[in-house]
Amino acid sequence: MRIVSLLTTAFPVWVLVCSGLALAWPGLFTWFSGPLITAGLGVIMLSMGMTLGFDDFRRVGRERGRVVPGVLLQYTVMPALGWSLGYLLALPTPFAVGLVLVACCPGGTASNVITYLARADVALSVTMTAVSTLLAAVMTPTLTALLVGNRVEVSAAGLFLDTMQVVILPVAAGAMLKWRLPRLVEPILPVAPLVAVATITLIVASVIGASREQIAQAGPRLLLAVFLLHALGFLFGYLAGKAMLRRETAARTVAIEVGMQNSGLGVVLARGNFADPLVVIPSAISTVFHSLVGSLAAAWWRRRAREGG
Repeated sequence: MRIVSLLTTAFPVWVLVCSGLALAWPGLFTWFSGPLITAGLGVIMLSMGMTLGFDDFRRVGRERGRVVPGVLLQYTVMPALGWSLGYLLALPTPFAVGLVLVACCPGGTASNVITYLARADVALSVTMTAVSTLLAAVMTPTLTALLVGNRVEVSAAGLFLDTMQVVILPVAAGAMLKWRLPRLVEPILPVAPLVAVATITLIVASVIGASREQIAQAGPRLLLAVFLLHALGFLFGYLAGKAMLRRETAARTVAIEVGMQNSGLGVVLARGNFADPLVVIPSAISTVFHSLVGSLAAAWWRRRAREGG
């Protein structure tokens, strides 16, 4: 199981390597597309659900003072950054809409891996991810429609239904399996995070490969916007988390949860609910940049932890 753990914690490496391969040879990954991406995201959410239990949800009630700040920041800081960066950098409408969409998504399962690497609070990270994911069915479509509804036609109902299908139902199914069939789930749990990492990597590489020309034509403004979205999310998340929770490990955890999005969900929602195919590009780029920013932050914090900082 040590090998499984090492492969799981190497998640940022897999994303970066496979994204590079997808840009050079798109055919390696573009077969994983369409329904497979939707199914893959469902597998990731099912894996998350199986790592949780109803005890975890009860813990949310007991520890809401630690959980609520991170979730609140997730659905305020990131959407505000997404809209502001699109406006300030004068992004074309499809890119601006896509940036807001991914900014309104919940925290991703990758944040739990980065939290582990950063030696932050993994239990708090998992809980925050679970809560923001459950709230996504309402918050993601509502915020997206509110922020970009004047630029393009947005179906909040469509976004809501897609979020329910690929996020809420699989998470609930995974939690139910763990509760009702613990002996079946127990041998799966050690490899569930690796399955999630492999699936995320396939989704990222597939979208990058399929969007290679559009990404090349997107220009530096879009790349800068997506990078700043995540870098500033980490910065503001850390500062606000430190001010609210007054603990270094909690502040790091909040920074990671705020700065890393469920970009795979952004890909699925963009493809299923917007006519312009360019809306998906910010989510595709986001998968790479949030992994890069998260990995750099984790390496810095891990080094500080070894030095007693």
